[in-house]
Amino acid sequence: MNKTVSSIQSQKNYQLWCKCMALGERTGCHQLPERSFFYKGYQLPVCARCTGVLMGYLLASPCYILFGFHIVFSIFSCICILTDWVIQACKIKSSTNNRRLITGIFGGYGIMTLQIALIKKLIFILK
Repeated sequence: MNKTVSSIQSQKNYQLWCKCMALGERTGCHQLPERSFFYKGYQLPVCARCTGVLMGYLLASPCYILFGFHIVFSIFSCICILTDWVIQACKIKSSTNNRRLITGIFGGYGIMTLQIALIKKLIFILK
């Protein structure tokens, strides 16, 4: 009886994981296993860099409210992710998942704060 319950739970976990992976694929993420984090044997639905970008997006709004907007920091944050990507793409130095995560957080933060500032400016202009 206990094995059956465990088997059903495992099947439900697998089905949920498949749905999450399909959602991650729709974001445009390559989902390469070697560039992704794993939790309890399951690959996260997006790679390390995309995970960081999503975390940066989530951090941007509260940070924008608490600390305001600093365009230099936002642009610098975007340059960080771009630099890491170019260095990796040109095979100058391979990137690690931890570095991808960190530069992803910076990039996501920079992109989102620039978008928030642009939307805020457009609303002000259209008033």
